[in-house]
Amino acid sequence: MAALLEVTWTDPVTERQGYLVIDRLVRGVCSGGLRMRAGCTLDEVRGLAAGMTRKEALYYRPNNRYVPLGGAKGGIDCDPHDPRMRGILTRYLRGVRALLERHWTTGEDLGLQQKLIDEVITEIGLESSIQAVYPLLPDKAAATSRLRRAFALDVDGVSLGDLSGGIGVAEAVLTSLAELGRPVEGTRAVVQGFGSMGGSTARYLARAGLRIVAVADSLGVIANPAGLDVELLLRSRNAFGEIARSALRPADRQLPLGSWLAVDTDVLVPAAVSYCITPANQHEITASLIVEAANLPVLPAAESLLTGRGVHVVPDFVANSATNAWWWWTLFGDVDASVAQATDQIRGEMRRILTTVFALARATGAPLRQAALAFTAQQLAAVDTRFATDVT
Repeated sequence: MAALLEVTWTDPVTERQGYLVIDRLVRGVCSGGLRMRAGCTLDEVRGLAAGMTRKEALYYRPNNRYVPLGGAKGGIDCDPHDPRMRGILTRYLRGVRALLERHWTTGEDLGLQQKLIDEVITEIGLESSIQAVYPLLPDKAAATSRLRRAFALDVDGVSLGDLSGGIGVAEAVLTSLAELGRPVEGTRAVVQGFGSMGGSTARYLARAGLRIVAVADSLGVIANPAGLDVELLLRSRNAFGEIARSALRPADRQLPLGSWLAVDTDVLVPAAVSYCITPANQHEITASLIVEAANLPVLPAAESLLTGRGVHVVPDFVANSATNAWWWWTLFGDVDASVAQATDQIRGEMRRILTTVFALARATGAPLRQAALAFTAQQLAAVDTRFATDVT
């Protein structure tokens, strides 16, 4: 199904291009983050926007205050380390300002942090990166106050906003292990990416009893078959999720950047880069369970080969959906500004969704992705029954 709206923007200063795809609107509003990376394309953003439609629909519960929005995504073709990136971001947001005001709610994604987005949003005279949803709130002042208080919460040095996605991914791993009849204690995991998503995923997997045997950042791979000290690594990372090598313990080994796929493990969590598992490299994977924390990390042809040899792949639009849901639960008042409430809601909903998906997969003999798509289609139909999907 074609997207509702696609925008291609060209920066008048650098000629860098940016994109915005609105896959669909519900009650006139859509949701989806803004990413910045060198090589970002319209096709990539289009796929991510469709994924956001699915992520939103997964969490539809008739009795919740939050009713899922439509899906969207923004992307800018620029290296986030480029010294010109802030100016490019500012001009892009000015270019799509009218959509931000009324239809598109956005937040941080690959290469961009929420703090910077918020700074630029204020600079160009907008109230918030999510202001398009404000007309749907029964009490805007109470809702925005609740969200500010939630983002101010700190858990052992990391904000709840940065942890929420990883809580969901970790629960996706734990639920999948339970559904597959596999133990948690001592199960080995490799996490590729150590930013907000990857770092918090590693934290909660380690706390649950898994052994994190390797993590990868943009500088390379850090491995230890006996298990890494995840909390030590979290304290030593910078704003880009890069780990200070001076903080490593003597038994921690540094491996080349491309070696993360081949580390011997039971669970693999790609949490940073899209399209990184291909038909050409999937044979290196030893894990029997892949949980997609990044957006679209496994190419379809690679996934077909992996499932053909018995590897279970939990799709991204399920596994990494918790950050988006937590934002809206908090804003609409389904949870308060509370670490305990947020954690319980994320874990409970991820278990509900994945248990349903595994049951559908067993009943139909379909891979997890097809089962998840079938469940999403049911959810979308329920949303459409309740609210017409249009641009008004």
